Order: sequence, then structure tokens, then C-alpha cells
Amino acid sequence: MKNQAFYLFTLLLLVSVWSCKKDDGMSVITNNNDISDYEIIIQNEFISLPSKVSVFYRVIDGLGNPVSNLTEDNFSILERGRNDSEFKVISEDEADRIISDNNDIFRNNVILLLDLSGSVVNNDLDALKISAELFVNNLLSTQNSSTKIGIFWFDGVDVLHELIGFTDDIDLLTSSIERMDATLSTDRSTDLYGAILKGAERAQNVIADNIASGFQSAASVITFTDGTDQAARHLKSDAFNAVEAASATIDFYTIGLGAEIDNEVLEALGPKSALSTDNPDELADKFQEISDAIFAEANSFYLFEYCTPKRDGSGENGLRLEVSDANGDGAVNTTFNATGFESGVCTLF
Repeated sequence: MKNQAFYLFTLLLLVSVWSCKKDDGMSVITNNNDISDYEIIIQNEFISLPSKVSVFYRVIDGLGNPVSNLTEDNFSILERGRNDSEFKVISEDEADRIISDNNDIFRNNVILLLDLSGSVVNNDLDALKISAELFVNNLLSTQNSSTKIGIFWFDGVDVLHELIGFTDDIDLLTSSIERMDATLSTDRSTDLYGAILKGAERAQNVIADNIASGFQSAASVITFTDGTDQAARHLKSDAFNAVEAASATIDFYTIGLGAEIDNEVLEALGPKSALSTDNPDELADKFQEISDAIFAEANSFYLFEYCTPKRDGSGENGLRLEVSDANGDGAVNTTFNATGFESGVCTLF
């Protein structure tokens, strides 16, 4: 009797698990703590005549690390039409596909916020300048023209000062950093929370400008400080909320220097990565670690486009993208509408 009850319970459990299987619009994840369990996070989807389906997404592993430099060979397309009971693989013979070069369709914006309060200017300005120059060179020396850097500084004034606007010109960026000196700052206090609020707004605005110009877009905000907010112009909770409520396409990093750093604040303002050191000689290593992470993040975004064999009349169709390489695999389910699709030349760039 006990054995029969056990078998019945096991059968009901299996039925329950199968019935809860994730459906369209969801990443298909079995264990998000497993580094080999990849997640595809859709950022945008669109279609264009006569039959092109485009999906812009990023890929991360089960620990949240970016999975970069994948190719078309790492992805499979499956569709589920109205006559299909399950997803079916669409071969390359039926559907041309391409992953577009990020340089052509993507803009990655890096906002560097530098604390030029009195303690930095008097004690650590040279170390900061060297570290910022290494950051710029490390991030842009790979000729990744999808990335542009804007450098801003803050002190105790309720203003985020622009040192140089967004550019990928290394010479302009480094010469601007070289010009930083004690005469820039007029208020030796630290408006850290105000800088975060204004930096988050800058990130949102530059992404909106990129999208209006026809590009997919993301941003990273890197804040360097050697202490806590002293100006008290803005609420800590407002700065925390601005970071938490920001778009998923905006990553926040922080770098702290010195004994006055509040690590809990750094982590809240830099949820992607919060690094700190008491030694100015180690500052350059912290900046390089962040630049390496941003480079990997930028190359974990993909625009995957293919020419679907579905035609007008097929209506709403299921679409499944699967990713696989030597280190892991994953999938995501979504949909597209084939209304208006027809035969003709489907151009992929």
C-alpha cells in the first residue's frame, strides 16, 4: 500500500513539473546558479518586410557574467506555427541568418564620474589621472568603435561638470584627463549622491538619443570617490532608488579609495561591481578590472536576424532561440507576427 502511494505521488509530481514548464516570452533556465546555464535576455524585437525577424538580446551565464563573442554557429532557430504542436528547427536552407557587427547597430556609452573633492585634489589626483588614462586606453585600444566614453567630475556643487563629452577619440580623452588640476574645483565638499542621480539621468538620455538615431544602446556608469557624501544636497535613498530603478541596459560600477569609504554605500551605488582599495598604487588595477568587465558586457549584446519561412496568414508564431558553446547552453521563447509577410528578397546586413 505504501509503495502504491509512493508511485502515485511520484507520478503526480512529474505531471506537475511538466505542466509548469516555461512558455513563450521567458528564458528557459533550469538552475541559474550554474555557470553553464546560459540566459538570453531580450532587449528588443522587431520585424520588417518581406519576412525579416530581428531580436536584440544579451547572453549571460548562470552567475550573471557576460557571454561574449558568440557567432551564428552558436545559435539555433526554432519556430512553432499555428499548425505545430511543438517547436521545430528552422534550417539554414530555409532561413538565412546573421549576427550583425556591434559596430554597425550598437552604441555602448561609458560615463566616468570622477570625484574631485578637496581630499582627492590634495592627495590622489596624480594617481586618479594615471588610472583614468589607463582605463580609456584599455577600453578603446581594441578598436571597438561601438563604445564611446564621456568623462564628468563632481565636487560639492550641485552640478555634474563635463570634462569631455562622449567620444571614442583616445587622444582627446587623455588630453582632457591631463588638464585636470586643483583649479577646476570651487567647492571641496563631496556631492556623491547628486553625481549618481545626474549620472543616471545622463545614461538614460544618451540611450534615448542613440535609439532615436536608429541604434540599439546600453550604458555603464562608473563612479570614483575617495569618501562619503558630505554635501548632503540629496537623499541617500534617492540615489539608491535611481540605481535600482534604472533600465536593465544601464550598469553601475563604483571604485573607492581610502579609509573613509563606506562599502555598503559603494555596493548599493555599484551593484554590477564595487571595488575599493586603501592604496593609491592599486587604483589603476581597479580601473582596469572595470574596463575589462565593460568590454565583455558590450560584446555580450547580439542582434540576431533571420528570414523566416512563415508567410502572411500564419499569424502569431512562436520563436525559440537556443545558444550553445563549449562552456554552456540556454534558450529563450518569444513570438512574432507574420502579418504582411510575403515572398521576396529578404536582405540581411
